[in-house]
Amino acid sequence: MAAMAALQSSMTSLSLSSNSFLGQRLSPPTLYPVTAKPSEKPCLIVARLKRWERKECKPNSLPVLHKMHVKVGDTVKVISGRDKGKIGEITKIYKHNSSVVVNEINLKTKHVKSRGEDEPGQILKIEAPIHSSNVMLYSKEQNVASRVGHKILEDGTRVRYLIKTGEIIDSAENWKKLKEEKKKTEVAVAS
Repeated sequence: MAAMAALQSSMTSLSLSSNSFLGQRLSPPTLYPVTAKPSEKPCLIVARLKRWERKECKPNSLPVLHKMHVKVGDTVKVISGRDKGKIGEITKIYKHNSSVVVNEINLKTKHVKSRGEDEPGQILKIEAPIHSSNVMLYSKEQNVASRVGHKILEDGTRVRYLIKTGEIIDSAENWKKLKEEKKKTEVAVAS
């Protein structure tokens, strides 16, 4: 209590104008210390992604990654939005906000300024992300969109399959095809 009284007397002895701190008036010091209530559960830290977008983070500042029903290389059908009914392949996944980029779907125009005198400005079409809830897995053979199910095969591998058709999505052959196509595109880009 003596320390509080000494602090109070030193604060009152200071002379501050009413226009200090850019027009905000100082409130007189309180006699009783303010006690903070301990929170029962720790609140999530929100990291800054962009000015209009927030990314949820764990208390250790790592982003919260959401589980998703689709993977890179899956063929999907858009079930809502401007591009409803279009079919494409997933090229990129953002797990922190559950969105996917589908090849040649949800195209946006981007205006790029010229970087130098020799390089002109241009208008590009880029693929914008779609929320993963707006896409559904699609079977090319039977031309039907379906929800995804999980089952364990006889050899112990856990695979995804289409519920309507029973077609297995995660097979070793599909992954081999995907890797071969990726190598072909890398070689094409490099040359």
